[in-house]
Amino acid sequence: MKMAVGDGKMTNLQERRKAAGMTQQQLADASEVNVTMIQKYERGFKDINRAAVISVKAMADALGCAIEDLIED
Repeated sequence: MKMAVGDGKMTNLQERRKAAGMTQQQLADASEVNVTMIQKYERGFKDINRAAVISVKAMADALGCAIEDLIED
């Protein structure tokens, strides 16, 4: 799903990250996913549904959720 930038809806990744009380940098450090990529996924510039499974799994593990929780409908 390609999100329109500035449409006010948070991505699942952003919702989970904020619920976990983490900054983008903290998530990057915990998951070893580049902070720039996290920013792109959250802003909808990159489609998390097309991301490498290992990256999505690392972010999900760091956030304590399932991979499916980060995938966009």
